[in-house]
Amino acid sequence: MSVRKARWRNARRTGVVLACSLISLSSCGGGSGPSTGGAAPTPAPTVTPSPTPSPTPSATPVLTNVNTRIGACVNMGNHLEAPNEGDWGRAIVDSDFTEIAAQGFETVRLPVRFSNHAATTAPYTIDAAFMNRVEHLVDTARAAGLRVILDLHHYDDPQGSIFANPAGQTARFAGLWKQIAARFRNKDDKVWFELLNEPHDQLTHANLRSVLEPALREVRATNPTRPVVIGGEFWSGINSLATLPLPDDAYLVATFHYYDPFNFTHQGASWVTPTPPFGVTFPSGTDAADLAANVQKAKDFIARTNRPLFMGEYGAIETIPLAQRANWYGTVHDAFAAGEVDGCVWAYTNTMPVRDPTTGAWITQLLDAIGL
Repeated sequence: MSVRKARWRNARRTGVVLACSLISLSSCGGGSGPSTGGAAPTPAPTVTPSPTPSPTPSATPVLTNVNTRIGACVNMGNHLEAPNEGDWGRAIVDSDFTEIAAQGFETVRLPVRFSNHAATTAPYTIDAAFMNRVEHLVDTARAAGLRVILDLHHYDDPQGSIFANPAGQTARFAGLWKQIAARFRNKDDKVWFELLNEPHDQLTHANLRSVLEPALREVRATNPTRPVVIGGEFWSGINSLATLPLPDDAYLVATFHYYDPFNFTHQGASWVTPTPPFGVTFPSGTDAADLAANVQKAKDFIARTNRPLFMGEYGAIETIPLAQRANWYGTVHDAFAAGEVDGCVWAYTNTMPVRDPTTGAWITQLLDAIGL
């Protein structure tokens, strides 16, 4: 593929995959890391401590997994988190949203790289034209009847990385959300805010609340009851749920990302070092048991916290034979759906697509696999 998540390219070049494989079985990468099942080209030792769950916040949840299901969801991936829209594939057109809704999707997740379009000094003003574009797309998606998860994505720019320097970027991060929250304050409750995509590197559970809470306060100043999504450390891999530190807020929604087994979903991915070889099949080895264990982790989180939970990303590279890819999507979708967890496929057209970016044809085998 010609277009990839740039954060993955950067992470792989700097050896983050190895570091994360030493820490977590299902973290890193385009959401999650090295697989817990399937053959690995160069197995790395893993450390799997028994996590101590984070204290449950005192705020009584208003949003629960019973009243906050997102249904079928697709990521508008590699559109607005590219340096400029169109750099990593085709741009979004207004008709996309009516056509997405017509296929049975209920939600779109809209990753947006606000940090690349904002000043680096206070008040960190976001470019007006870019903000207008984002609002237009949110409004167009809502007009099509879709819930919108507005996600601050890929804060890893030349101007500064919140992942490499969390404390140094906390004020700017809060300043971005102050503007976003004010701009979208009058939207209905089907517009959700996702504070930060995939915390990783120096942003861990040890400092996550200290970075997120100033931004959350800015959101609550103008949007006191809007659903706000929070994901955990190590690229929001599913193992992060066990110790995810939730702020005291009644309107939070939790998320995780899922690309397991990594050596199946990313076989042949040129941006991964070392590149997982082709020929990996699913399910094999302990794949089925690993998936069942991961679904249980999601169920345990819901039971412990009474918080809503959804799978913010899941996907497999399109160079995998379609029948195998469809089998993975269907197996993962059905397993988590049985645990009352909905998911957002990665992605629409520009990478791991469910719709051909050139012809516009939907890949019906993948839609069938996720129940559409």
